[in-house]
Amino acid sequence: MIKQIQNKLEEIEKKENVKIIYAVESGSRAWGFESQDSDYDIRFIYVRPLEFYLRLDKTSEVIEWQLDNIFDINGWDIKKACQLLYKSNPTLLEWCNSPIIYRIAPEFEHFRNISKQYFIGKSGLYHYLKMAKNHYAKYGQDEQIILKKYLYILRPILCCQWILEHNTNPPVRFETLLKYYFKGDLLEIVQKLIEEKKKMTEKDLIDKIEIIDSYINAQFKILNEQVENFRDIPNNNYDEINKLFLKYIKN
Repeated sequence: MIKQIQNKLEEIEKKENVKIIYAVESGSRAWGFESQDSDYDIRFIYVRPLEFYLRLDKTSEVIEWQLDNIFDINGWDIKKACQLLYKSNPTLLEWCNSPIIYRIAPEFEHFRNISKQYFIGKSGLYHYLKMAKNHYAKYGQDEQIILKKYLYILRPILCCQWILEHNTNPPVRFETLLKYYFKGDLLEIVQKLIEEKKKMTEKDLIDKIEIIDSYINAQFKILNEQVENFRDIPNNNYDEINKLFLKYIKN
């Protein structure tokens, strides 16, 4: 599969006339709880020739390459990536910290390094709490739930806890968060869910588990207040990102 992915990246470069400087896995495979039929969520950042950035007309900053049962492939232009870095976009920051890297150009290492300087805890907290609530809202009153949804709810809750405690990007791997925050029965139950998910399909249902539901509801009450009261100081200096952007498009 790695070879197929590399071939697709090369195909994108040729047909779109871009240079891909970073490509990673995102979603369940990066988080460490993919199912048997999980697709490959491939995300990339690319640079176009200099004249593209000097045009007066507005041009697309996104390449949506493929979406089917096997691959979900899309990428962002370096200009868009730099703008989102300034805003501490949580999705971009997860890409920067993905444990599964398909390609990384030497010059992109600096981008990953300075991403830590532009982290805004409040942005991450709002993002992850909203994500958890949206997933839970669909199943709150049902007796059964799609197994993966439990993990899709628990992971962002733990990401919120990490940000509140450390004010840094949370680990991408769910297992890291799980072992840091869970102990005893709850840890064992969730670890079993992860193992079960790897044997099941994306749509398989399970009966809801009381100890997990109680934990989720309790955390929502706690996090609502903590997130609203959280304060941090964003980095409002564009200089470092501007230098980075100019370096990429001039090379």
